[in-house]
Amino acid sequence: MAAGGGSGRPPGPDPSLEPYVQTRIFKIIVIGDSNVGKTCLTFRFCGGTFPDKTEATIGVDFREKTVEIEGERIKVQVWDTAGQERFRKSMVEHYYRNVHAVVFVYDVTKMTSFTNLKMWIEECNGHAVPPLVPRVLVGNKCDLKDLIQVPSSMALKFADAHNMLLFETSAKDPKESQNVDAIFMCLACRLKAQRSLLCRDLEGRPGQPRRLEPTHDAAGKTSCPC
Repeated sequence: MAAGGGSGRPPGPDPSLEPYVQTRIFKIIVIGDSNVGKTCLTFRFCGGTFPDKTEATIGVDFREKTVEIEGERIKVQVWDTAGQERFRKSMVEHYYRNVHAVVFVYDVTKMTSFTNLKMWIEECNGHAVPPLVPRVLVGNKCDLKDLIQVPSSMALKFADAHNMLLFETSAKDPKESQNVDAIFMCLACRLKAQRSLLCRDLEGRPGQPRRLEPTHDAAGKTSCPC
């Protein structure tokens, strides 16, 4: 008979003795002109909502969301930066430090925001972002169909020339929320796969990671390689 009136069942495992698994953090930065919807995209992904009112981002802001990929919990940090030069100078070095992926955003209703992408790519390259860091191109505000100035074919050609995935979406339209999620989830999948490949030899010579190539359908949409 168990002393003290207990049930006699063996004690369960002590939770304090279970191995601690650190959550990996992926830092994704969002770049583009002012008023292209960078902040709204981060709100839609991290909070599932569209902000009623937004003001110009001053310096740097970031939001985060914990996702699960193949049984692993990963924290996605989305860094939003000011598109105006006077708000960027003091924070830009910190912004690019230890970045894991880059999202370039333009407004499909403003051709100037598309042509300025070359400037943003040059800035990114100027801060020594490694070539293996995944980059995607996002055309926002596609719900404004009657105002579109940047055709999908032009954006797709630009994305292909710079080895980027292309997404066209709307942070405002709730029906497009899955497409917004796909942008960041696709990057998270690629980063997880990329880091796994760096740890083992799959194809080719040891230490040579396999590149994950995007696929495009006839409408210029991108399907995630993961």
